[in-house]
Amino acid sequence: MSVDVEVLKEIRNETSMPVSAIRKALEEAGGEKDKALTILMSGGESVAAKKADRETGEGAIFSYIHSNKKIGVLVKILCETDFVARNPDFQALGNEIAMHVAAMSPANADECLEQQSIHNPEKTVRQIIQESIAKLGENIKLQEISRFNI
Repeated sequence: MSVDVEVLKEIRNETSMPVSAIRKALEEAGGEKDKALTILMSGGESVAAKKADRETGEGAIFSYIHSNKKIGVLVKILCETDFVARNPDFQALGNEIAMHVAAMSPANADECLEQQSIHNPEKTVRQIIQESIAKLGENIKLQEISRFNI
């Protein structure tokens, strides 16, 4: 089956997933964009499971201070290499999770993973991290969170 290149480009721009994975998902979905996106996102879970045992010795610490200066957050997110830690997608993930912690006030990292994302309520924080693992090709772990408030 021939894949519509414009649809492939749209999905690539939306997800940053590898072209080969997008092409395969579009072929499996019969060319339907929404169905292909669903296939890609469910595939993120299996990619994350395969990478779960890999060592995460790098990463970054992200911060968020709310505009009223009464809520502050620090989030430690680990990955495998400093190359990925500096990647804009990883940076965006860290900032998104820090903002989520400020808004939702989870007690710990495990609770945070199970909460619905403030930016995309259809997904949990865990699912967003799994999608990032599929995009970036490395294991990513939410290691620790700290929330301060006055």
